[in-house]
Amino acid sequence: MVVDMDTPIIRISLFLFVLVFFALLENFYPRRRPGGNTKERWKTNFSISIISQVLLQLMLPLSAVLIAVLASDNNFGLFNNIEWPVFIEGALVFLLLDFSIYIQHVLSHKIPILWQIHKVHHSDRELDTSTAVRFHPLEIYISMLYKSIVIIVLGPSAVLVLIFEIVLSSSAIFNHANLKLPAKIDRLLRKTIVTPDMHRLHHSVREFESSKNYGFNFSFWDRVFDTHLKVSDEYHKKMTLGLESHQSINTDRLIWSLWLPFIKK
Repeated sequence: MVVDMDTPIIRISLFLFVLVFFALLENFYPRRRPGGNTKERWKTNFSISIISQVLLQLMLPLSAVLIAVLASDNNFGLFNNIEWPVFIEGALVFLLLDFSIYIQHVLSHKIPILWQIHKVHHSDRELDTSTAVRFHPLEIYISMLYKSIVIIVLGPSAVLVLIFEIVLSSSAIFNHANLKLPAKIDRLLRKTIVTPDMHRLHHSVREFESSKNYGFNFSFWDRVFDTHLKVSDEYHKKMTLGLESHQSINTDRLIWSLWLPFIKK
């Protein structure tokens, strides 16, 4: 299967559909009562996302899919040099790519310079679908370099990378949503995938809680590496989100958010 020039259109269209879908759901079935200025937050979060994507294209005009195409053309990577049954290759690629995202997320909390950049995402004092795109341009750039290395090493097909990227962005929107799932559905889903309740705890101001639940798509990595934590239903309603050191600051400001990685606090 050839990945053509319509790939960005496909990704953007699906992204917008998933975004609108979960934005509507969280509006009708909110997990927590929205606080602060939601309109200002959304304007800032999406402005950060747009700036990040524009700068990425100017500085590194590549995509994960294009890197996969280049790796295939040059026979780079494991899967480009070993014949696998399609089903097995697809399953392994998804697992390995998702595991690489889990590792990347852990490193963004454990390595000080990476955490300084990742703080922009965690500085949001509310959590909803817009938080899923609140990533500083530097983090988007570093993430692209990291994914490029992973793709070159693994050598997955461009089609599988495209599907994974779509699933990853969709799951990020889902697990950041301020969405109340029925308890039985949440228990069932979190056995395999990261649910909103599971990821919300990761955005707690308490370091013990924010250092748990790193998964973005599959939830079992957290159980395997003992970084999984579950709290009571009532705790989700009163949990304080964001950064403890920035609770008295208006984190909805665009310029402040972009400058945050350079503020030592």
